[in-house]
Amino acid sequence: MSFVLSGMPWHKGEEKMHQLTRTENQENPSSPYLVPGAAQMLQRAPLLALGTIDETGRPWATVWGGETPLAQPVAQSIIGIRTTVDSRSDPVVDLLYGGKDDGEVVKEQGAGRMVSALSINLEKRKRLKLYGRMVAGALARIGPETDQDSAGPVGEVQLVVKIEQSLYNCPKYLNCKRIYPVLPEPTLISDSRILPRQALELIAKADTLFVSSCDHDKDMDMNIRGGSPGFVRVQSNGDSGTVLVWPEYSGNNLYQTLGNFQTSPKAGLVFPDFDTGDVLYVTGDTEVLIGKDAGAVIPRSNLAVKLFLTGTRFVQKGLPFRGESLERSPYNPSVRFLASEKHLPETQKTGDNSVTAKLIKKETLTPTIHRYRFSISDPLASGPWKPGQYVALSFHDELDMGYSHMRDDDPRSLNDDYLRTFTVSSRPGEGIHGEEFEITVRKVGNVTRYLSMQSERSGLEVPLRGFGGELRLQQNPGGMIAFVAGGIGVTPLLAQLEDIDISRLRLFWSLHVSDIGLVYDTFQHHASLPKSCVLYLSGQIADIREEDLPKKEMIFNSGASIEQRRVQANDLTSVDAEAWYLCTGVGLRKEILDWLAGKTVHYEDFNY
Repeated sequence: MSFVLSGMPWHKGEEKMHQLTRTENQENPSSPYLVPGAAQMLQRAPLLALGTIDETGRPWATVWGGETPLAQPVAQSIIGIRTTVDSRSDPVVDLLYGGKDDGEVVKEQGAGRMVSALSINLEKRKRLKLYGRMVAGALARIGPETDQDSAGPVGEVQLVVKIEQSLYNCPKYLNCKRIYPVLPEPTLISDSRILPRQALELIAKADTLFVSSCDHDKDMDMNIRGGSPGFVRVQSNGDSGTVLVWPEYSGNNLYQTLGNFQTSPKAGLVFPDFDTGDVLYVTGDTEVLIGKDAGAVIPRSNLAVKLFLTGTRFVQKGLPFRGESLERSPYNPSVRFLASEKHLPETQKTGDNSVTAKLIKKETLTPTIHRYRFSISDPLASGPWKPGQYVALSFHDELDMGYSHMRDDDPRSLNDDYLRTFTVSSRPGEGIHGEEFEITVRKVGNVTRYLSMQSERSGLEVPLRGFGGELRLQQNPGGMIAFVAGGIGVTPLLAQLEDIDISRLRLFWSLHVSDIGLVYDTFQHHASLPKSCVLYLSGQIADIREEDLPKKEMIFNSGASIEQRRVQANDLTSVDAEAWYLCTGVGLRKEILDWLAGKTVHYEDFNY
């Protein structure tokens, strides 16, 4: 999903983070209203994380949900929320309703209480950030009888919020979970700043948390942090104070959460246990660690956050949902341990690199596009994969230059974990034991530039983090599907051509004349594809290299339709397809989504 550029200004804390991290100038993508498409997202997302601020200015966070629709628009930029909650121990419920649990409507005066929210669908890896002001709400305790005195510590909340900002975010570190409702049975176990054993165990297994922050009384943010289980470390837990530390992984460089920490260094976190329903709420003071300060506390990190706890609540079975764990994000780095944990074995500090991919063949298709074939060291350990998925490979050992706060010669590599995903362009089961796969890659950055210099004789072998993605073509009997590709965006289709009736496929392929070698190779391997293909060639035909002229002649005589221009709206809207699939750059994809409004369109977002 693409950002909507709004021209909203960055606040001073965000600008400071951009300066400290040498982030390139970019527009603030937040919208000052509820973004288009939010209605469907809100109604389908089974979780909603919320944050608000207590009387001392500390943010608290919670997470509600289980059933859908959990939230939905009720007027322009106004949403309504209705769900089951823990009515006694949830700190956000306490703050929003002030202990009133008899169903009485609580109306806000003036601008209204600040509320941050994150509508999230972990199963689909989609999230929508929201900020607004509470308009009104009500909380009614639920019991076995209508008599309020017999009601238990469970309630139903209704909440109306006027949205003042919204923003779709990328799925990079979201760990997939299938959410289902469970009636909470909350028991407050501890509210001590020294965390009990059960709370420490929850942190040690957590691969997901939600964090709320604020810019004084002007703005709030709710976001998610994900990683491998145990990515949040406990630095201390005793009379001297409880301190949590987590690394900030490379992201979209907006720094909205960390920017808030610069102006108002406080945070509220909620750790949900998706297996048991236990939940840990914490709030405290933050310290953002950058560069050598981060690396000194949590090695291999350029950016990290310390949280000094000032308030906690650990509640047993306090959540109104459970989550079945599915695949974890292939972007998750291995757990980064604290420098104080040096007693751990060295293998635990560096992570598990047991499954590797070894380069066994390289083919040059164009001056900038190559096809690479890899063999998997342990196919059983890497798990099965499906046509249309991507593979995540780590080039950290080959390319990481160690800690560097500033890198003027390559500023984009700041916070780079050298983990990259590439669409697999071959089918599963290739190789003697089904242990090989191919990727078709354009040389565009550090990793792909390095890869282009390798050959099968180089012995390159890199950790394989996993396979993911779901851009899977579905073709009903007698139905026609359409695929729009930009350049190497054709690769998800290549691995699936044997599974569909190509005569009922329409491929709209837009690319530059310099990529004519990729088209030639594709048509050579799939002889029936040209008749289902329209090529949109940009650039001058006269600029085609002399050695590529025979390839050009083959393509022009292949039966494919050739258009020497960009793809246009009428090219697509005039086609009657039951489903559309897109794999293009952000700009073209945004245009196509506008053109195909109301159609069934499938795509994956790789704007990480």
